[in-house]
Amino acid sequence: MYENVTYEDILQRMLDRVPENMDKREGSIIYDALAPAAVELQLMYIEFDVILKETFGDTASREYLIRRAAERGITPQPATYAFLKAKTVPSDLQIPLNSRFSLNDLNYYVVEKISDGEYKMQCETIGKIGNGYFGDMIPIDYIQGLESIELTDLLIPGEDEEDTELLRQRYFDSFDSKAYGGNVDDYLNKTNSLPGVGSTKVTPVWNGGGTVLLTILNSEYGKASDTLIQTVQEEIDPTQDGSGIGIAPIGHIVTVETASEVAVNVSASITFEEGYSWTGQKTAIEEAVKGYLLEIRKEWANQSASVVRIAQIESRIMALKGVLDIANTKINDSESNLMLTKYQIPVFGGVVND
Repeated sequence: MYENVTYEDILQRMLDRVPENMDKREGSIIYDALAPAAVELQLMYIEFDVILKETFGDTASREYLIRRAAERGITPQPATYAFLKAKTVPSDLQIPLNSRFSLNDLNYYVVEKISDGEYKMQCETIGKIGNGYFGDMIPIDYIQGLESIELTDLLIPGEDEEDTELLRQRYFDSFDSKAYGGNVDDYLNKTNSLPGVGSTKVTPVWNGGGTVLLTILNSEYGKASDTLIQTVQEEIDPTQDGSGIGIAPIGHIVTVETASEVAVNVSASITFEEGYSWTGQKTAIEEAVKGYLLEIRKEWANQSASVVRIAQIESRIMALKGVLDIANTKINDSESNLMLTKYQIPVFGGVVND
């Protein structure tokens, strides 16, 4: 707003107010007295511009957006730790709680025994980085009789601190909906704020009056593990008898489930430019399809049903370097788009070049 207010403009306006019979030339007493004041006034206008931007939610920096969002009862989602499943050999060996192990550059420790030979591990490094490593771990402290221990499954994904633009969107969304007393928005806000939950679909009265079905995805927008489902169930409605012990209000019986996965297998006849081949471009093509399916999963909670479209797959592949043409594209051996139900999500199955 004030970007056009310059030092020269301010100084000129000040000099214009001085009578003409006074010496106002550069180097004169009046000029030299007004010039420093003009500099300070220009700096003040710059600060005015900053203040205006920090005042409004759409332009505020993270620091002031957090303060603005707090007025609506909204705070950034904190970073969380990843929890994973580990399997041991031999399976009857008892691993002490808090035993520490290493995999690549990360360390993990035992927090709970799941069953014989299976343990719940927590990554010591906070954030999404703990979600990505699987395989054999090395004991940091010697454990008598342990032959091997392997990270096999992600139970509850770790999350980084909420991104500024996601926080900004939640702030604006708060003006469009009112969450209170167990309405749909209330369940969405409270369930999505739980560690490891990426999105939620709320189905009221799904099994009679007072019943609520929460269908969740993890923070990686994939199928939630049994551990995450149980964790959310215990937070929302641990007794499932309408007693209001958890987050759910009195009279509500809440069931937590996850979406079912549908594998998407793509086949197509892909023609490449000279110097390019299926072998060289296969990974890029697979990543393009995976990216499209991830976009669908991210929008899953806002859709009554999802559609995997052949045209979208073809456009993503055609946008890749070295791809000349694509034809005869099929999804799961069908030339039609893949229609999914309300509680299904698409996952990558494979891509074949016919």
